[in-house]
Amino acid sequence: MTLPYLAFHVLFTLPPLALVFTTRPQLSARRRLLSTIGVTLMATVAFLYTTPWDNVLIERGVWWYGNGAVVARFWAAPLGEYLFFVLQTVLAGAWLYHVDFDPTPVDGDFAAAPRVVGALAWLATGAAGGVMVFVAGDRWFYLGAILVWAAPIVALQWAVGGTYLLRTWRDWLPAVAVPTLYLWAVDRVAIGIGIWTISEEFSSGFDILGLPVEEATFFLITNVLVVYGLVLFEWVMARWN
Repeated sequence: MTLPYLAFHVLFTLPPLALVFTTRPQLSARRRLLSTIGVTLMATVAFLYTTPWDNVLIERGVWWYGNGAVVARFWAAPLGEYLFFVLQTVLAGAWLYHVDFDPTPVDGDFAAAPRVVGALAWLATGAAGGVMVFVAGDRWFYLGAILVWAAPIVALQWAVGGTYLLRTWRDWLPAVAVPTLYLWAVDRVAIGIGIWTISEEFSSGFDILGLPVEEATFFLITNVLVVYGLVLFEWVMARWN
C-alpha cells in the first residue's frame, strides 16, 4: 500500500493553494472578474485538452500507480489525476496574480518579428517531439509526446502576443518558476513513495536529482501554458477595452 493520490492533494496541493489565496494582494473589481474568468477558462481548457492525452499515455504504459493509490478511475486515469489538471491550473493562476503583472498594451506590442520567430521556434520544438515519438525509439516516447502535445499551443500563444511576452518576461518568469520548482519537488516525493511510477521503457533515463527529465519538462511547459494564457487573456481584454 502507498499513499492515496487524493491524500497527496491534501498534503501537497491544497495547502500551497490555500496559502496563496489567503495572502493574495487586493485587486480592482475589474481585475478580480477578469482573473476569475481567465482561471476558469484555463482550468476548463486544461481539463478538456489534457484528458485524452493523459489517458492514452496511461494505457500505453508510460506511467502507472502504486497499490492503494487509486480509489476511482474514469477511463484509464484516476480521479486524483483529473483533480491535478484543475488544481495545478488554479495554483499557477493564483500565484501569477500574487506576483502580479501589467496587461496594458503599449506601442510596439504588435511587432511581427518576435511573434513569428517565437511561433516558429515552438513549432520546431513540436516537430522535434514528433521525431521522438515516431522515429527515435521508445525511450524518447514520453518526452516527445509532451512536446507534440504542448508546443503547438505555446506557438499559438507566441503568434498572438509574443512581442508582449518578450517585453514583460520579468513579470511572467517568476510566475512560471515558483510553481514549477514546487511541483518538481512534490513530484519527486510522489515518485519516491510510489504513488506513481514512470516507465523506464518509455523515458530517456535522464533525471534531475532523481526527477525524470520528462516530468520536469511536463510541469515546466504546463505552467508556461497556464501563465501565458492568463497574461495574454488580460492583455487582449485590455487592448479591446
